[in-house]
Amino acid sequence: MDTTTEHQGRILLVDDESAILRTFRYCLEDAGYNVFTAGSAAQAEALLLRQVFDLCFLDLRLGEDSGLDLLAQMRLQAPWMRVVIVTAHSAIDTAVDAMQAGAADYLVKPCSPDQLRMAASKQLEIRQLAARLEALEGEVSKPNDGLESHSPAMMAVLETARQVAGTDANILILGESGTGKGELARAIHGWSRRARKGCVTINCPSLTAELMESELFGHSRGAFTGATESTLGRVNQADGGTLFLDEIGDFPLTLQPKLLRFIQDKEYERVGDPVTRRADVRILAATNLNLDEMVREGRFREDLLYRLNVITLKLPPLRERGEDILELAERFLARFVKEYARPARAFSDQARSALLAYHWPGNIRELRNVIERASIICAQAEIETSHLGFGEQPTGNNPRVGAQLSLEELEKAHISAVLAGSDTLESAARTLGIDSSTLYRKRKHYNL
Repeated sequence: MDTTTEHQGRILLVDDESAILRTFRYCLEDAGYNVFTAGSAAQAEALLLRQVFDLCFLDLRLGEDSGLDLLAQMRLQAPWMRVVIVTAHSAIDTAVDAMQAGAADYLVKPCSPDQLRMAASKQLEIRQLAARLEALEGEVSKPNDGLESHSPAMMAVLETARQVAGTDANILILGESGTGKGELARAIHGWSRRARKGCVTINCPSLTAELMESELFGHSRGAFTGATESTLGRVNQADGGTLFLDEIGDFPLTLQPKLLRFIQDKEYERVGDPVTRRADVRILAATNLNLDEMVREGRFREDLLYRLNVITLKLPPLRERGEDILELAERFLARFVKEYARPARAFSDQARSALLAYHWPGNIRELRNVIERASIICAQAEIETSHLGFGEQPTGNNPRVGAQLSLEELEKAHISAVLAGSDTLESAARTLGIDSSTLYRKRKHYNL
């Protein structure tokens, strides 16, 4: 079955009568659904461990097994899955009990093909609406800042992104820190046919190799010290949707073969569990590092890089998007003055000139932070240059190598710029090539 029909919904049929399983399966597959069958509770539980289903049709009478017990297990293993009880007339009271226990609806056997398809369509629509609501809530908390552009370079990137969004090709997004790589990844997911499923992000620099493997693929209970509960992992959460590997250049080298195998075969194992599972996931990755150079230095696998960069998108830095700076600043200002109930409504001419002249080493992230700070401290209708907090750095002539500056002044300017463009102190320290304690001392020394 091709991926388009599969994305209409994955359905699990559980019944101990093979004739009913066969009839239901043919009926639902003809409607374009991806259907799996189980003849017992044990078979159903095994399938739930390996696959993610949107909907289950469950017969309450499964020979020696109890459908109600299996329903309770399903609510634990797959709480998102809609469950429709299939029962005979004589067991309608039990079906009502099952609905009180978490089932979504029930069908009475014998049921017609139209009844079966209507029930599937109704429940899958509810499931898709719930998934879409979750996605919209995520979009509200993470707005796509900076993706609307009048810059020819940025517009070209967005045009290419829209063209490839509808495919399942893996995409590598390159660009300096703060240029909006995560926002572009979420936009690509939203433009794709996987938009009704999740876009799951994993931040590669934040975890050790051991914790990264668990976070990515999940683990079974007792797999390591502190593993008191089994977890599904981000790959499982992204099944049918998109997995975004943020800062892939920091992905642990020892774990890269397992990531490569998953990208190639869509197969993986949870930590501490030998069962091989499958997940239909599209991979988006982003980095501000030079992966080609890392490959030459033996710090990144060449075959993994080939798998990741089927399509490469390179975001221009904000300093090359002069057409967008003031519009972005005004958009941020409108958001923050509303959020903080502050009086500022515009920028003075001098402030606008300063915004345009500044080099923006931290890109859109730094611009957003500057405007947020200015909106808070400004007690008047117009934001002035003094509110922007550019400090001693000249806005039109930033410190540069070879300028008439002391080493201390140059170091201070460089550390300040790297800090502005970094998510965490740890990532700033890595960029600077020093440890976190040294960076802490320098920040204190320079009063940054």
